[in-house]
Amino acid sequence: DGFEISIPNDGALEIIEALLASGPLKLAGLGARDSLRLEAGLCLYGNDLDDTLSPIEAGLTWTISKSRREACNFVGGDVIKQQLADGVGIRRVGLICKGAPARGGSKILNLEGEEIGHVTSGGFSPCLKKNIAMGYVKKGNQKSGTELKVEVRKRVSDAVVTKMPFVPAKYHRP
Repeated sequence: DGFEISIPNDGALEIIEALLASGPLKLAGLGARDSLRLEAGLCLYGNDLDDTLSPIEAGLTWTISKSRREACNFVGGDVIKQQLADGVGIRRVGLICKGAPARGGSKILNLEGEEIGHVTSGGFSPCLKKNIAMGYVKKGNQKSGTELKVEVRKRVSDAVVTKMPFVPAKYHRP
């Protein structure tokens, strides 16, 4: 577990030195943050989410309160209402991958070799000691345990859909 702190450049060094002197603390860079984010199954805007994807397609329906889902009286509410009623054509999934790490843009294939989606984020999981990825697949391929393939640098490797988060959170919830 950890924290991300954004502070102005002025005084940053003094703040970091004070934090490091206060007790057991380790600094981590963007690579570590990205690994933790991916293991937690969290989306990064611009990679896993953008203005062309809805919370329903991203598996984030829980972020829209029940009262707002019922009323749908917000910008984009008509789209959300339709998707909740009819379903969506794509879904965000977690993948455990063999072979080289599948990175953003890698193709996701079904067992017949048909392209059914693409990876949005991927890399090595230090906690699981396996390659993991998130991406979007066509409807019908999102069930946990579904065997798929990923194409990384023109090499095809096995992948399996898995539930997210990849690594369960252990933080305290009051």
